[in-house]
Amino acid sequence: MTIVESIKCVLQQNNDGLTSKQIYDEIIRQGLYSFGAENPVGVVNAQLRRRCIGLDFPTAYPIKFFEIAGYEGKKIKFRLISTENTATIITAPKTTDISELLPEEKIKAALQEHLQNIRQQVFDSVLNNSPEFFEHLVVDLLLKMGYGYDKNSGIVTGKPHDGGIDGIISEDKLGLDLIYIQAKRFANGNKVTRHDLQAFIGAMEHINKGVFITTSSFTRSAIQFIEKQQQKNIKLIDGNLLADLLVKYEVGVAAAQTFKLYKLDTEYFNF
Repeated sequence: MTIVESIKCVLQQNNDGLTSKQIYDEIIRQGLYSFGAENPVGVVNAQLRRRCIGLDFPTAYPIKFFEIAGYEGKKIKFRLISTENTATIITAPKTTDISELLPEEKIKAALQEHLQNIRQQVFDSVLNNSPEFFEHLVVDLLLKMGYGYDKNSGIVTGKPHDGGIDGIISEDKLGLDLIYIQAKRFANGNKVTRHDLQAFIGAMEHINKGVFITTSSFTRSAIQFIEKQQQKNIKLIDGNLLADLLVKYEVGVAAAQTFKLYKLDTEYFNF
């Protein structure tokens, strides 16, 4: 009998759910499996978490046998998946007992925290630079995202009295298909209004595609105006999305180190 089969056997006897420690104690009491690991409760916990609905991370298994039945303090209680239980599946909160997390789950949580920190650093650096720098940055970002026919197909046009166009991306070599860009480096409380977007559309003249990028956000009426108007194809990027895109496409940031996460190749061992 395998560890997973032992866990299933124990949980078949208790539909209310048991913690990893309780399941381990029952496996030993019933003599279902002999553990050789230094931390056998951790082994049971790992098997449960990797096969539990709602606990998703890189090394989790695609086939699930268990679900969360509830909690005993901060400890998760597991039970077998059944058609009777699926309507009341409980998902794991972010504040679960950290001692129950697997190493790869801790890595994932630490990565999310790291990304949040680097996003903030990038955003602060953008605000600490000039509006002219910001115009170059947004053109670089759109080129990194794949817009334009090559890395030189974007230009910054922003000047005093520029008519609301700060950059242009050529999607083909002849310049037959253009994207106009408006870049507003606003403080967080200074939102882009409907009037700002109307002015941008007016400045676009015969060009159909436009991207309006700001470090702040858009008023509700501005967003509604863009959603309802049918003159132009306009995409809005606010400060939060901008920070995400800068990190994702590595504009102003560089990968410092790369790690690999490994998972068991179950097909190899099912020879």
